[in-house]
Amino acid sequence: MRASLIQIAVDEGESVETRRRRVASLVREQAGADLVVLPELWTTGAFAYEEFGREAEPLDGPTHEAMAKAASDTGVWLHAGSIPERAPDGTLYNTSLVFSPSGELAAAYRKIHRFGFDKGEAVLMGAGRDAVTVRLPGTTLGLATCYDLRFPELFRALVDAGAETLVVPAGWPERRRSHWTLLAQARAVENQAFVLACGTAGTHAGVPQAGHSIVVDPWGEVLAEAGPGEQVLTVDLDPGRVAVTRDQFPALKDRVLGLEPPRR
Repeated sequence: MRASLIQIAVDEGESVETRRRRVASLVREQAGADLVVLPELWTTGAFAYEEFGREAEPLDGPTHEAMAKAASDTGVWLHAGSIPERAPDGTLYNTSLVFSPSGELAAAYRKIHRFGFDKGEAVLMGAGRDAVTVRLPGTTLGLATCYDLRFPELFRALVDAGAETLVVPAGWPERRRSHWTLLAQARAVENQAFVLACGTAGTHAGVPQAGHSIVVDPWGEVLAEAGPGEQVLTVDLDPGRVAVTRDQFPALKDRVLGLEPPRR
């Protein structure tokens, strides 16, 4: 399986519609890939909080239209990163969209863990409730977004649902880049799965982005890593390595759930 991660630079001087067209063109350049992955909230920037409400769109809005056509034109599975979604009841969500090679919407995942503590995304957006997987030929994707990377229980749920490749679009800040790399490798090792973590470049509302999108194999080895700027990171994966790793080192079989709390 050939995967291409498009690490988009979010330029505050570029309009959302212009960026949408540019990104669609970048997707079309990935002919030959099986899976293309975009970052989190690339239409607005993950830290451009004031833009969330202004640029929010329904699931079938302009980003859906542009990305569905790009996927079908190129014949790829497209994880189109995430958008600020406005639900019918008016609630905003940070929602990822996955399209099939025919341009059909195969899955939508609303980010469960919202970043910001008492500001930003944490107060502006609703929380998703469901772990989401998508079956592709040869592998099953487990969907997570940015801050989700810090919560291993979500990834365990995805593995329990059959995930073998964990896809994490993000708008991760440069000042915590060491956490980005560490956590991506940790989620790969503990779940014995591929991790495809696609970040953004540039600056979001004054917050420099980490870039350094990364692909990690089920043993925790880094297969490819981008630099800080806009870049397409392409890597060939053998989905069969997940089963081999889990068979040769069957740690997941030793999980013990429902432990009694310590006695005082």
